[in-house]
Amino acid sequence: MPPFDPSAHLVSGAPSPRQALGRPARLDTVLDLAFLKAIAEPSRARLVSCLLKSGRPCSVTEIAECCELDFSTVARHLGLLARSGVLSAEKRGRTVWYDASASRLAHRFRELADAIDDLGPSDGRCESGDCGCADGADS
Repeated sequence: MPPFDPSAHLVSGAPSPRQALGRPARLDTVLDLAFLKAIAEPSRARLVSCLLKSGRPCSVTEIAECCELDFSTVARHLGLLARSGVLSAEKRGRTVWYDASASRLAHRFRELADAIDDLGPSDGRCESGDCGCADGADS
């Protein structure tokens, strides 16, 4: 495989990174860093998975019983997930019930994917294809 040549990937008229930073795009509005950071932590991702698979709202106590984390850690993780919009939370009496909506999460990720798709006229590969990237050679 030939060495990577970044100049071979320049698309005619494409902005520099500095210019691109100032270019408004839908991605800027849908890229929710708090949401992504919250769901990216492995323990929190497992909690979201557990809630999605249960298919119903669960209390901190229920969730803590099925994972290898202590109650206070689970409570902190669930609170952060709710504040970042990954989960919904509803307090009834002294109990907080957390719920993960598969359709709401899928919609958020689909919206992010669509905003990424909006950014380029192609799949990010150079127009000429002379570098071999058009056939996936540098993937």
